[in-house]
Amino acid sequence: MRSENRDPGRTQLRVRDRFAAVVTTSMAVLFVEAVVATIALFVWTQVRESPYGPGLDTWGVFLLAVLAPLAAVAGAALGYLLSIGFVMPLLVVAGWAGRRFPGREAWWWVPALAAPATALPSLVVAVLGETGPWAGLGGWLAVTAVLAAAALVARRLLLPDRPRLTGGAMFGRVAWYGTLAVLTAGLLAGIGLYAGIAYEPPELSAQQIAGTWADGKGGTLILTADGRATANRVETFDADDSFEPVAHPCTGTGTWEYDPGLGPWTQSVAVSVGDCSMDTWEVFGTNGHPKLFVYVEHPDSWGLYVLRRRG
Repeated sequence: MRSENRDPGRTQLRVRDRFAAVVTTSMAVLFVEAVVATIALFVWTQVRESPYGPGLDTWGVFLLAVLAPLAAVAGAALGYLLSIGFVMPLLVVAGWAGRRFPGREAWWWVPALAAPATALPSLVVAVLGETGPWAGLGGWLAVTAVLAAAALVARRLLLPDRPRLTGGAMFGRVAWYGTLAVLTAGLLAGIGLYAGIAYEPPELSAQQIAGTWADGKGGTLILTADGRATANRVETFDADDSFEPVAHPCTGTGTWEYDPGLGPWTQSVAVSVGDCSMDTWEVFGTNGHPKLFVYVEHPDSWGLYVLRRRG
């Protein structure tokens, strides 16, 4: 009588089931990590110094609603590729190394092998993105942690000395604990933002606006307390026939006026110098290092021309 373990058909079916369970678990963990990372990224954009207002405007909400399904599909495809191309080979090699060297499988083989495997891709991305060494190191450690975590959770399905779990049971665990992780991250983010950790521009006065502002490229704008303005090669912008921004240096004298608006995000400085087409300046930076800026094209372009307070 042939045993079940010697039945080739049953063995292949079990291998396929185990393979599908590992891939599904890995994708689920990667999805949870992506959602938590998105929440963390949103908080980081609100905390860091930025000229752009808090939260999402109407256009941002619309884009989020349109792009979210596409991002989910793209994320699922990427999660599948990472699970097949990285997590599964990592588990195979870690299992082999654990049996070959210490004589038994050990969990720490997973992060130990993930770190060198992600080093070269992280280095390439850091070089192409022209990031600093600390940012590159942080990116490498983050990628290693994300992929190693997915592999460690999926590894539970392959341990022979633990009670066998089905793919559905493991997926249920990941969904349950993943939901708790996402809710916790969202709650902490909401509490932090409500408590006031989000960035706000410095709330200035006309006396603080008066002074010399420089663009770091030879352009200066001098605003005196009596409302006079003197520009020396300050750039102004308009669009050419192809709608690309064209800079024009502005030199001359004129006037300026500070409008406090309704708060730090709406304060502005209107400067009029001769025939120059100069946009109204807005404020960001910090109390110790305030900045004035105008958009090079339009607010959605993210292109800025910045003047920094001198002295």
